[in-house]
Amino acid sequence: MASSAPPVTDPPTPRSEAVAPAYDTSTGPRMTARLWGALIVLCGALFLDGLDVSMVGVALPSIQADLGLSNSSLQWIVSGYVLGYGGLLLLGGRTADLLGRRRVFLWAIAVFGVASLLGGLVDDPNLLIATRFAKGVAAAFTAPAGLSIITTTFPEGPARNRALSFYTACGASGFSLGLVFGGLLTEAGWRWTFLLPAPIALAVLAAGSRLIPAERHQRPAGGYDLGGAATSTGALLLLVYAVVSAPEAGWLSARTLGAFALVAALLVAFVAIERRVAHPLVPLGVLARRSLVGANLAALAVTGSYIGFQFIGTLYTQIVLQWSPLEMALAFLPGGLVVAFGGPRVGALVNRFGTARVVAAGFVAFLAAYLLFLRIDGEPRYLGVILPTMLLVGLGFALAFPSLNIQATAGVADHEQGLASGLVQTAFQIGGAIVLAGVTAILATDQAAPGRVPDSFYPALGLVTGVAVLGLLVALISGATSRQPR
Repeated sequence: MASSAPPVTDPPTPRSEAVAPAYDTSTGPRMTARLWGALIVLCGALFLDGLDVSMVGVALPSIQADLGLSNSSLQWIVSGYVLGYGGLLLLGGRTADLLGRRRVFLWAIAVFGVASLLGGLVDDPNLLIATRFAKGVAAAFTAPAGLSIITTTFPEGPARNRALSFYTACGASGFSLGLVFGGLLTEAGWRWTFLLPAPIALAVLAAGSRLIPAERHQRPAGGYDLGGAATSTGALLLLVYAVVSAPEAGWLSARTLGAFALVAALLVAFVAIERRVAHPLVPLGVLARRSLVGANLAALAVTGSYIGFQFIGTLYTQIVLQWSPLEMALAFLPGGLVVAFGGPRVGALVNRFGTARVVAAGFVAFLAAYLLFLRIDGEPRYLGVILPTMLLVGLGFALAFPSLNIQATAGVADHEQGLASGLVQTAFQIGGAIVLAGVTAILATDQAAPGRVPDSFYPALGLVTGVAVLGLLVALISGATSRQPR
């Protein structure tokens, strides 16, 4: 649909910031063996990210029992990763634009592998959380670098939509297999879920160094926006920290309110710096694109509702129903398979209907899933409740996640693709952190026990459902006010 606002045009790319594309895409990329190889390597990194997140999610109850962690402490196994990921994604995306996407991608993959190895060897819970933070930091550089390599290689339109659909489906495949691997490995010991990503990261690093071509990159003549980098990274790190620590400290405590006040001050300083600096970290004009803003708001709701739901579902199946990690993984697996097989086909839907309609359909599936899961009780009801819930969640994720990546990077110049990728990935992570903190705060009022669903589960699911409603409204408004990229 056409927008009533005047089109936003990108300023010409300064010669000093130009980065030569890896392939000539003037008439569309030829799918040579080398191009396929590079795409598979980038998909491998996202596959690894999904694998790691899901394996650790399956292992959470075992980690809690072994280390004696409370629910509020347990969330830091997840939130430590989210803190590093969400706090530095914006910097990671812009760094990829400035220093070279291949270089940033390979170095970050190496750090991810080392942190994975250390995470499987440490005994102290604080050190375990520290390795999760380090992996989050590494992923904050691999994710936008990998995504921007794809968006600068494939021209906007059907070719890029197809590549991004395949890319995001690989991430979902990693998540699906991670559920199974997590269940199997947790039976042997939860530490194996931390160790397995290390050799996979090494394989991605070795293949990437051979298949991802070097870029002809020049250092920006005006230097880097150090002030913008410091204030934006500080604000995001502090925001994620304040949100995930609020359930334990108290939402109205002096520490939490002071942290939010400091976040606001850093954001004001960031905007002031970006307005006057010659080479801003975030050119503020990019935020005038309605499609980008809508994609970021919807991204908050997608992962916010999903990660909150996954946390509830993990505790429900393993504590209330007393299922083993493998049984829980197999119960969740159908949803991941829907994403893995349906994700690559979403590009065709976007070409026909536009991103907003596909995203809205995804949120409708999320809503149906969360409302159905409200029927849980102390008895396992797999066929009537759990299986259809997982299938609907998988459908929602398959429709919404690739579509939002397409929408966020459409109409963005090549020299800002890393920035656009970093923005939407930041939204995905911060949404997860905020809603997970709210879910944890609600669940902390009532501990789960075998055979009994705590009363707190239902308002926590209500929060998750409400976030999905907000996401649906954003998608509908975005579709009504913006021209949708196809």
